[in-house]
Amino acid sequence: MSLQQLLLMRHEWILIASVLILLGFELNFSEEKKSNSIVVAAILFAIVTLVGFLPAATGSIFGGMYITDPLRILMKNILNLGVLIVFLQSGSWLRTKINYNRVTEFYLLILTSVIGLNFMISSGHFLMFYLGLELLTIPIAAAASYDQFKSKSAEAGIKLILSAAFSSAILLFGLSILYGASGSMYFQEVKFSVDLLQVLGFVFFFSGIAFKISIVPFHLWTADVYEGSPTNVTSYLSVVSKGAAIFVLILLLVTLFEPLRQVWQQVIYGTAIFTMTIGNLFAIRQQNLKRFLAFSSIAQAGFILLGVIGGSALGMASVIYFVLVYVFSNLAAFGVVIAIEENAGKVNMDDYNGLYKTNPRLSLVMMLALFSLAGIPPLAGFFGKFFLFTAAAEGGYYVLLFIAVMNTIISLYYYLLVVKAMFINKNDLPVGYFQSDYFTRVALSACVVGILVVGFYSPVFEYIQKLCFNYFNL
Repeated sequence: MSLQQLLLMRHEWILIASVLILLGFELNFSEEKKSNSIVVAAILFAIVTLVGFLPAATGSIFGGMYITDPLRILMKNILNLGVLIVFLQSGSWLRTKINYNRVTEFYLLILTSVIGLNFMISSGHFLMFYLGLELLTIPIAAAASYDQFKSKSAEAGIKLILSAAFSSAILLFGLSILYGASGSMYFQEVKFSVDLLQVLGFVFFFSGIAFKISIVPFHLWTADVYEGSPTNVTSYLSVVSKGAAIFVLILLLVTLFEPLRQVWQQVIYGTAIFTMTIGNLFAIRQQNLKRFLAFSSIAQAGFILLGVIGGSALGMASVIYFVLVYVFSNLAAFGVVIAIEENAGKVNMDDYNGLYKTNPRLSLVMMLALFSLAGIPPLAGFFGKFFLFTAAAEGGYYVLLFIAVMNTIISLYYYLLVVKAMFINKNDLPVGYFQSDYFTRVALSACVVGILVVGFYSPVFEYIQKLCFNYFNL
C-alpha cells in the first residue's frame, strides 16, 4: 500500500498521534504538572480540527472497507468542532474537581471514542462499521463512570454499557441476517430486494442503531445515563456521539438500503412521531436540567428524522445542517449547566430562578441556546428546522409535518420555562455571581457566534447542499 493511499486516513492518523503524544506527556509529567494535559489536549485537538478543513484526497482503501469523500470529511469536521468545544468546557472541571492523576484519562477516552467515530463514518464494510461503533461506545461508557466519588456516575456507566451491549447484539444479529441474505459485507457489493428475510435483518439493524440515537422506543437509557454521567460527558453523548450515528444512518439508508425504501420510510414515519411526542411530553415534567436536556435531545432526534424520511439530497443536506446547528445550540446550553454546576453545585430548574440578576451573560447564552433549540427566528435553530420541514414537505409527508409543528409548539413551552425561571421568577438566594475560566468563555462565545451566524450565512447551507447533490449524482 502506497503512502498516498495511507494518507486517505489522514484524520485517523492525526488522532492516533494525538493519543500517543498525550500518553507521552502523561508518562513524563510530574504529579503536580499533570494538569498541563488540559492545555496540551486542547491545543492538539485544535490542530486536529484545523487540519480537517485543509484540502484532502478522496478515495477508498482496504478493498473498499474504508471510504473518504467530501461529504464524510465535512461531517467529521462538524463533529470535531463539537469535540473541541467539549474539551474547552471540560478544563475547569478537571482542574478543580478531579484528581490530577486522572486528568489525562478523560482526554484519552474521548479521543479514542472520536477515532471510532471516524472509522464508523468512513466505513464501507459492515465489519468496519461495527468496529467503529464499538470503539465509539466503549470509551464513553468508561467516561460516564468517570466521577468515582458519585454512585450515580457508576450507575450511568453500568446502564450505558449494558444498553450498548444489548443494542450491539441486536445490531449484530441484523447484520448476520443481511449477510446471509446478500452474501457480502461490502456496501458496494450488497444487493437488497424487498424480501422478508432482508426486511427482518433491516429491522434488527435499525433497532440497534436507534439505541445510539435515542429513538423511541429505544430511548429508555438516555435520561438516567445523562443525569448520572459527568455533565461534560453528557454533552459529548448528546451531540457528537448522536450526530455521528445519525449521519451514518441516513448515509446507509439512501445508498445501501435504497431498495427497501418503502419499508424504512414506514418505520421512520412511526418512530418520528413517537420520538418527537414522547420526548417533548416527558421534557415538560423534568426539574433536573440534565434530564430536561436528555428528553429535549430525544425530541430533537425525532425532528431530525423528518429530514431522513425523504431519502433525498435536500433531506440529507438538512440533516447535516441541523447537526451543525445542534452542535452550537446544545453545547451552549450544556456549557451554562456545566458552569453553574461547577461553581454552585446546582442543576435543578428552580435553582435558576433569578439567575439573570447575578449572572446576566450566562442567562443570555442559555436563552439563545434554548430559543435556537426551539426554532425561534432569527436564530440558527429556526433555519435548521425550516429545512427539515421543507424536506418532509418535499416528500409529501404533510400529516407528519403537521405533527412536527404541533410538537414544536410544545417544545417552545418547556424551553420557555427555563427562560422564565432565569428572567422572571424571583429568588431571595439566587446563584451567586462568578466568572468562568478562559476556556469556558471561549467555548460559550464560539457557540453564541455559531447560533447567530450560521443561520444568516447562507453559503453554509448552500455548500452542504451542493455536496449532497453531488453525492446523489455520483
